[in-house]
Amino acid sequence: MPLLWMGIVQLSFAELSYFFFKDNVGDAFFESAAVVTLLATFFLLYMRRFPFNAVSTKEAILFAVLTWFTVGFLGAVPIFIITGVSWTDAVFESISALTTTGATVLSGLDYMPKTFLLYRQFLQWMGGLGVVIFVVAVLPMLNVGGMKLLKAETPGPMKDDKLSPRIKNSADRLWYVYLALTLICALAYWLGGMSAYDAIAHSLATISTGGFSTHDSSMGYFDSSLLLWLCNFFMIAGAISFALHYRVFKAKRFKQYIKDEECLFFLWIILAFSLVAAGVLYFSGYHHSVYEAISQATFHVISFITSTGFGAGDFSSWPMSLMLLLIVVGYIGGCAGSTAGGNKVIRSVIAFRTLVIELKQMVHPNAVFVLKYQKRPVADQIRNSIIAFMWLVFVTSIIFTFLVMLTGEDFVTSFSAVSACVNVLGPGFGDISSNFAPLNSFAKWLLSFAMVFGRLEYFTVIVLLTPYLWRS
Repeated sequence: MPLLWMGIVQLSFAELSYFFFKDNVGDAFFESAAVVTLLATFFLLYMRRFPFNAVSTKEAILFAVLTWFTVGFLGAVPIFIITGVSWTDAVFESISALTTTGATVLSGLDYMPKTFLLYRQFLQWMGGLGVVIFVVAVLPMLNVGGMKLLKAETPGPMKDDKLSPRIKNSADRLWYVYLALTLICALAYWLGGMSAYDAIAHSLATISTGGFSTHDSSMGYFDSSLLLWLCNFFMIAGAISFALHYRVFKAKRFKQYIKDEECLFFLWIILAFSLVAAGVLYFSGYHHSVYEAISQATFHVISFITSTGFGAGDFSSWPMSLMLLLIVVGYIGGCAGSTAGGNKVIRSVIAFRTLVIELKQMVHPNAVFVLKYQKRPVADQIRNSIIAFMWLVFVTSIIFTFLVMLTGEDFVTSFSAVSACVNVLGPGFGDISSNFAPLNSFAKWLLSFAMVFGRLEYFTVIVLLTPYLWRS
């Protein structure tokens, strides 16, 4: 099905180029669509020989991982043909789009065909929807770093052992929310001054928290304070649990956003880091206007914590302290059950409360402390899995950074590139402050894997490499 869907998408963009934009890239999309559709037809006919049964956990994991890599390769074909970049760069760009990372190797976007640019944006939107379904269908079963907590928050019933057809109901409901937010965002951008084309293109990248733009200078191209604040609002919307959006929309009770602990902490973190960043920008003289300092600081903090990665100005020239701050909020990430990357706020909250309890236990060794989330006790198994997840993020970042440094890059470039990819964030610092083109092929393949690794929450990929899964 992913093969067939990618063929349909590319054929649609071929028609868009032929009959609407008329920008001479229709043949590239048509040729790619033909190849992909033939492959899809072959596999569908072949698979008809086997009876369909409910998908087990191990099959769901394998399907999720293979889908991201397969669709990433197929999505790269039009990019390779149209831009003339290397196959490595085309795959990097495609995987970056589909994982909603937003790291790019391309420049001169303002002069590229509109059909091609919209294709990049749509890949991000499509990847964001895939993330939402993946979070609903797979992660709660695996309890990846405490993601079983999502089970109670997801609309619709679920089973633990197999993917049942009932999950389709949950996915459908989240899809409606995803589509509605995208349409509202596009309308807001258009009313805020964007052209209809840019409004649609940037809404696809905003709600998916992908961050690709149709312009090299990203959101800075529009030079509009209003558009930046609109973007802030919708980036936050894309980084809040879509299950929570669904419950709020259904009940029409917006207070539920504040009553949700993860969402509330997420908003407080944004406020705190934005004020710190604004203070540094203002008092260090980067912005002489308080409003400008607050506007730039808030926009980039939200852009990084939601893993969207939009830019509005040369933030790479900011003080080193703010670069570190942006990397830190990128690791914190958005809310679980959203398209945002990072560790997710829910894990940070529980990890922090675990630390507090351990400190209290040292002072009062005989006391009994209960860790709670949403006023419910958190099982030790979930707490342990979150600590394991945090440790895995730390080790993974060190290993990937070391490997990128072996290619000749400095520490700042290597670490920011890795943090941008494992957190599916996008922008980096150092040599990659403009784009990732300066990296060599090995580094790009390594980071392409890192994007899928981070997007699938680490354990999902690692568990495939362990014998425990296949023995069960």
